[in-house]
Amino acid sequence: MNRVSFLKIMAVFALLDWAGSGVDAAEGGGRPNVVFIALDDLKPALGCYGDKLAKTPHMDRLAARGALFLNNHCQQAVCGPTRASLLTGLLPDRTRVWDLNTKMRDQVPGILTLPQHFKQNGYYTMGVGKLFDGRCVDSWGEQDAISWSAPYLESGGGTMYANSSYSQGRVPLDKRGELSRPSTENADAPDSVYKDYFSCERAIEELGRRVEAGDPFFLGLGFARPHLPFNAPRKYWELFERSDFALPGYRDVSQGSPGFSFHDSGELRNGYTDIPLKGPIPDEKQLELIHGYYATVAFIDAQVGRMLDAIEEHGIESNTIVVLWGDHGFHLGDHGIFCKHTNYEQATRAPLIIAAPGMTPGFETTVPTEFLDIFPTLCALTGLPTPEKLDGVSLVPLMDGTREQVKKFARSQYPRTSGGERLMGYAYRSDRYRYVEWIKKDFYKGETTGKVVARELYDYERDPEETTNLHSSPEYRAVRDWFKNRIHR
Repeated sequence: MNRVSFLKIMAVFALLDWAGSGVDAAEGGGRPNVVFIALDDLKPALGCYGDKLAKTPHMDRLAARGALFLNNHCQQAVCGPTRASLLTGLLPDRTRVWDLNTKMRDQVPGILTLPQHFKQNGYYTMGVGKLFDGRCVDSWGEQDAISWSAPYLESGGGTMYANSSYSQGRVPLDKRGELSRPSTENADAPDSVYKDYFSCERAIEELGRRVEAGDPFFLGLGFARPHLPFNAPRKYWELFERSDFALPGYRDVSQGSPGFSFHDSGELRNGYTDIPLKGPIPDEKQLELIHGYYATVAFIDAQVGRMLDAIEEHGIESNTIVVLWGDHGFHLGDHGIFCKHTNYEQATRAPLIIAAPGMTPGFETTVPTEFLDIFPTLCALTGLPTPEKLDGVSLVPLMDGTREQVKKFARSQYPRTSGGERLMGYAYRSDRYRYVEWIKKDFYKGETTGKVVARELYDYERDPEETTNLHSSPEYRAVRDWFKNRIHR
């Protein structure tokens, strides 16, 4: 028997024994802890995902001892809906949160969240920073109060900008006002000037308290970056040269695609005073934005490293599951757009790393997975009962080697308004293809069916930049039929 096979078999026994002991632990303790790390707008710009420019040694070391899901996707590429979906294990059409103005519990009063489920099953649950989007739950500060054993903690210090002359508040998307709010900041300042440093600091303090208390805990740590503005101490900018970066090879809409699939980068244009409201963004500014994004990712990686170090220093690595995720991807000039808000690869594909004691280290898979799978996976790893009617599945069979695939495709969706009518685009990502159906329906009024007004199909083996919509190509008829037969079933 070779070493890989032996390790897989040992991992199976370890996970089965752990899950079994977790059930018994409902009475006497001993369940594994969970550290749940969220990053805002993080695409797979990580070394462990093969990005040769990225400077992410700490997230890479987490991946080296855990499981790396290379073809993982969010359910809707914008903060509020994707977080509501991930943290309940339900598709956006079931949470009924498709925007940043809808409260999750107003739509589904009895909805169950992941930390709430852990709380109900004997875990001490606590959180710091941004996990939910505050616009979609009770508030930014409470972060769905019913989910937590103790009042939720904000960062407790730091600012958005090191330069205090910049606006500290949120700029309305329909006007800029008088204050300067640049899209990047290259500050000669320590890490501790920014809020994410203090979020990590408070989370580490809470970690120590819970280790001392001795009960199993679920600790959520939400970072606000690498979301715009791309602000980071200068030392992280200096890890790169501007010449390291290049503009995307394809910066146009996909040929044959519906125009409403794309957008004009409104989050960037309307939110930041150094970006033109209309027309092309200068190439030099685009390169600065790309540089700033990578610098900000490197800054957040350092904060993740602090938390990983704390777990090791407290001696709980052997009994602590660490989950790290970015809530969705991010366009950095591909298709001529920035930010998220689409059904395309750069917006829906997002990192997912799970490190669990007893599993084979360095596991990687390219089969489709989605954020819906986190809830049932953590239930399986900790021995908690899995709630009925979740929309995801456990990834443990992938992690322990008992299955090579747990689903045919990952699902994403995004709403649009075109010609005064509401549309919902549903995207399905398999190991090679993306199929999209745009359906005319007013989902806010409860309409569940409608006419398909456009379809898209992309082949990532032949066309990784999504230059051409292949739906009308006779060569891809069998692929189209494959998707249609399965999604409508």
